[in-house]
Amino acid sequence: MNFRQQRILQTVIDKGRMSVSDLAKMTGVSEVTIRQDLNTLEKESYLRRTHGFAVPLDSDDVETRMMNNYTVKRELADFAASQVKEGETVFIENGSCNALLARRLGEQRDITIITVSSYIAHLLKDALCDVILLGGIYQKKSESMVGPLTRQFVQQVHFSKAFIGIDGWLPETGFTGRDMMRTDVVNAVLEKGCEAIVLTDSSKFGAVHPYPLGAGNHFNRVITDTRLPQEISAQLQQSGLVVDLVDIAVSE
Repeated sequence: MNFRQQRILQTVIDKGRMSVSDLAKMTGVSEVTIRQDLNTLEKESYLRRTHGFAVPLDSDDVETRMMNNYTVKRELADFAASQVKEGETVFIENGSCNALLARRLGEQRDITIITVSSYIAHLLKDALCDVILLGGIYQKKSESMVGPLTRQFVQQVHFSKAFIGIDGWLPETGFTGRDMMRTDVVNAVLEKGCEAIVLTDSSKFGAVHPYPLGAGNHFNRVITDTRLPQEISAQLQQSGLVVDLVDIAVSE
């Protein structure tokens, strides 16, 4: 993927829908070139083409999701990494924010990372930290381990903090996920009673998905960005959560 295609993909993800003509004007190339770029991105499952438009995929692929609000997620990951102490063992769940966190923590020798994400484990193949990849059924699209074996492995390891990604949150539902198997693994992690931290950009708040995460008061903390509406931040704090809002300067 070249720089222009990266810019096209990021714009389509941010805007939700972009016309071929608008993309051509934005990049300064012909509509023919844009169509070729969109064909390439569609073949590689980064986006989907419709009549004269490009729209993002609701993808489980970590790299595709990472492109959405990349700068925000990177700075959230940097802040989350600053909360991990030397010598700690932490669980890092699947997801784009978490992958960036793992990459950041991988620079530290005295950290142990436990994960169910084969993507994260591969990302850390040359890292200084120790990595424990838990087994189970391999979910190909998300590159994550799921199922009853994974639940058993979670019960056999110990960690002080767990960083969890979410797909949605509403006051009446709490945190929710869109994949039943991955949600089940997260709930097994939350049953451990460690410090459970939601790490996500603010775009996930206000959405709802079928499967509840951490029924009751299993979560302790939320790390997100300052675009989170003040009302939602207040509701989270009223439910007993510590809310860290990371101030990120993002050029529009």
